[in-house]
Amino acid sequence: MSGTNDEGSHPQDGEHASKRSAGARLRNYFLTGLIIVAPVAITAFLTWNFITWVDSLVKPLIPVIYNPDTYLPFPVPGVGLIAALFVITMLGFLAANLIGRTIIKAGEGILDRMPLIRSVYRALKQIFETALNDQSQTFQKVGLIQYPRPGLWAVVFVATTTKGEVSSKLKAERQEDFVTVFLPTTPNPTSGFLLFVPKPDVTLLDMSVEDGAKLVISAGLVSPEQLGVALPPGAAKAGAKA
Repeated sequence: MSGTNDEGSHPQDGEHASKRSAGARLRNYFLTGLIIVAPVAITAFLTWNFITWVDSLVKPLIPVIYNPDTYLPFPVPGVGLIAALFVITMLGFLAANLIGRTIIKAGEGILDRMPLIRSVYRALKQIFETALNDQSQTFQKVGLIQYPRPGLWAVVFVATTTKGEVSSKLKAERQEDFVTVFLPTTPNPTSGFLLFVPKPDVTLLDMSVEDGAKLVISAGLVSPEQLGVALPPGAAKAGAKA
């Protein structure tokens, strides 16, 4: 009897295993499709919203004769973005000439007489000049520092050697060079902490800034396949203990 029951249960077990296998395959197909579709859909969504936002700001400023929306039965996306790029490029061209520089200096002179606006303008101008013009000083290295306590390591973007009053004060007290680093938060790397760290305490990595940003945004799920750099002193022991 027991043998008969065992033999009778085999087909059901096989059927259940087959159903589980089919379910697992369907789940894998869905996840694979999601991996393909989600990045494309999110990128398209963000791009479309950016174009729409720029169009909503710029299109009302375009003369009617040059705005295709006035004589076409449907709105043309991207016209405002193209117009904005053209105007920005022309402003850059004019600013490279003597007349353009004179006009810009006159405008900045007017802004310098406005207390609150002056501070905001100067700060924004310095940020954009540093980020766009001085490429040699803009986040070209990724490193590790011990944060928030010794034995724990955090990814940082190395900005530059610390300069100015901060450098002179720290060097007078510590007798060593400091570097300015940005410690990003996960998963939003646009926020974080500005830190001044002794140069010997920063372990530079071989990964690019782009790979470092991916590492931070993905919370460690996406990382370069080959770092090509030795672990910081004590990191291997800490990992073994963990």
